[in-house]
Amino acid sequence: MKNSLKIILIIIGTLIGAGFASGQEIYIFFFSHGIKGILGIIISSILIGIAINKTLQIVNKYKINTYKDFLNTLLKNNTKIKTIINVIINTFILITFFIMIAGFGAYMEQELKINSLIGSGILATITFIIFMTNIKGLVKANEIIVPILIGLISIIGIINLKELLTGNLQNNIISTNKTKYYIDAILYSSYNSILLIPVLITLKNYIKDKKQIKQISIISTIIIAILSIIIYLLLIQIDTDITQLEMPAVYIVSNINKTLKYIYGFIILGSIFTTTISLGTSFLKNTATNKKNHTLIAAIICITSILVSKIGFSNLVNLLYPIFGYIGILQIIKIIFTKT
Repeated sequence: MKNSLKIILIIIGTLIGAGFASGQEIYIFFFSHGIKGILGIIISSILIGIAINKTLQIVNKYKINTYKDFLNTLLKNNTKIKTIINVIINTFILITFFIMIAGFGAYMEQELKINSLIGSGILATITFIIFMTNIKGLVKANEIIVPILIGLISIIGIINLKELLTGNLQNNIISTNKTKYYIDAILYSSYNSILLIPVLITLKNYIKDKKQIKQISIISTIIIAILSIIIYLLLIQIDTDITQLEMPAVYIVSNINKTLKYIYGFIILGSIFTTTISLGTSFLKNTATNKKNHTLIAAIICITSILVSKIGFSNLVNLLYPIFGYIGILQIIKIIFTKT
């Protein structure tokens, strides 16, 4: 059970990054569909759970150590396709790593009036230090931070629910009908699975059997569904143009209670931190061939992330996440139909 808990915490830590905790992802993929967005959350959570289950089974059965090994199992002799997919996935992981760094800087600028470059630089420096400890740093950071994040999000969710019960929930939920809710649910689970798979591969040594894998998948599905619904319900409280906010959930929480604003600030920063180190560790695992390369690549991506962060957090989320969602659908289908 101890190893299962470690894996679950890393899964949740990877999923609840800047886009999630800030409210940007939930708004884009679910809240904009009105009440149907709740159904979309349930669908996407189940799909993510299935992806977790199948990926861990494949990793366990075929004794997979790297993402390249994983692709070899899925695609066998299709060398060109494997190379293309490997490049695409690593690119997405790196870009999302940059998005997390940008999210950290965006929060520091929006809430603390600190230049976003300075905020991004702080996280990039801390992340580089963690990278030097490899997988042990990833596991330990998630063991400490993720339980706190889950607890705090749950407490804020309960407080917000009491607030909502005094008003009219339906009148505050607006649907844009920009696309079918189930398509966005699939896209959301798809791009999240792209991020999760390389992370899950690094956890191979914590896996024992199919029973454990099933347990991990079910618990992870339930937790991510509950946390997503909590964020969705927070967005109901919005009283301004949400598209103008980098961190809409922070804005809403600060309106509910000024003290909660600082607590949610910790949630945002903690979520960004856990996702950043998960993604960075995965990228390094996929690209570094030795210790010297590991250090060099870690330094390059951390420095580059500071420069890229100036593009803007919400701009990166809105543009890139849906694109990679479509790309990831093919991989999810292949994983589901791979024999385990």
